[in-house]
Amino acid sequence: MAPASSLRARIHALLHFTEPSDAGRRWRALHLLVLGVGLSAVMLLSIEDLPLDARNGLRYAIGVVAVLFFVEYVVRLWTAPETSRYGESSATMARLHWAISLPGLIGLLATVPVFMWLAGYRIVDSDAASVFCVLWILKLGMHAPALGTLARVVSNERAPIAGVIVLFFIVLVIAATAAHLLERVRQPEAFGSLPNALWWAVVTLTTTGYGDVVPLTVGGRMVGSVLMISGITVLAIMTGVLATGFAQEERRREYLRVWQQVARVPIFAALGVVTLSEIVGKLRTRYYPSRIVIVRRGDPGDSMFFISSGEVEVRLPNGGVVRLGEGAFFGEMALLERQPRSATVATTKPTTLLVLYASDFYEIASHIPALAEAVENEAKRRREENVERTSGEPKR
Repeated sequence: MAPASSLRARIHALLHFTEPSDAGRRWRALHLLVLGVGLSAVMLLSIEDLPLDARNGLRYAIGVVAVLFFVEYVVRLWTAPETSRYGESSATMARLHWAISLPGLIGLLATVPVFMWLAGYRIVDSDAASVFCVLWILKLGMHAPALGTLARVVSNERAPIAGVIVLFFIVLVIAATAAHLLERVRQPEAFGSLPNALWWAVVTLTTTGYGDVVPLTVGGRMVGSVLMISGITVLAIMTGVLATGFAQEERRREYLRVWQQVARVPIFAALGVVTLSEIVGKLRTRYYPSRIVIVRRGDPGDSMFFISSGEVEVRLPNGGVVRLGEGAFFGEMALLERQPRSATVATTKPTTLLVLYASDFYEIASHIPALAEAVENEAKRRREENVERTSGEPKR
């Protein structure tokens, strides 16, 4: 029987929402299915004309989903000490830290209907329980790691974002005040007070344009025209700030992700940090599930691949199969000889590959002869092995 810590570590890895394994993908699919069933049942139960049997069935489905989320919360709480950022904390403190974190609080909210049911409330018949069931939608955010990226972008770009927000309010207040002074006589209900004028200004500045309030005076229409143009400008500035922040954050994340993968490949590990930094900028990370063809025989040889994790099988023209594991690379012969692929390569398990395109390879080779020599030597060795397999004679 596996030790508890080992079992806990495996379960923690399985429950991680970025786990690339087949089991991890199946868990995420099941989690989304349960979440979809729960939310659909809550929404359908709000229809008053449903037959009694259907309503009872929906209540049962909601109860099952709530119990499943409760079990999930307990398991995640148990595996919290395996989280890397809690590595130096005790098991109790790690669980406490996770419980008060955003994922922990979202998981706790998902379990509230269970406690309400135990306290005597009928799930969803109580308005409070209905609210907590609808809050299950927050768990959907756990499937979107980009939400964490958004938080970091907002934090990194808080100065320009604050500037845009201040500009927004300056334009908003000036426009509302001008509209109040120009339109209050003609439209006392819509522009008779600054709060009412602010409603019109917000609708206009955000380019929503409900049309419920429209300026009638010439001055009011001029203010509205300037406000609409200003709204487009302000929103464009905000979009530019966020887009730039997202691009920079994604570049940083990709660089760190590729660096971690590159460090696991022996042919790169022997190189210096400066050399690695140059290589990292050229490589691209690709994730493949099991039993997926990466390249086919006859495809253009425009890139080579380094195996960061996982395993692939090379299907040779003579029917032979060669398996390559972590740290190996393939595709170099077609790239060096500038010929079509001579074999088909497919994954045997979930695999992470680093892709180096031909143009980048020759650029790196001009700066790092040792890397190019290592690749060429490996290509020569494999070429000789293929000749031996084809001829059936051992090399002398």
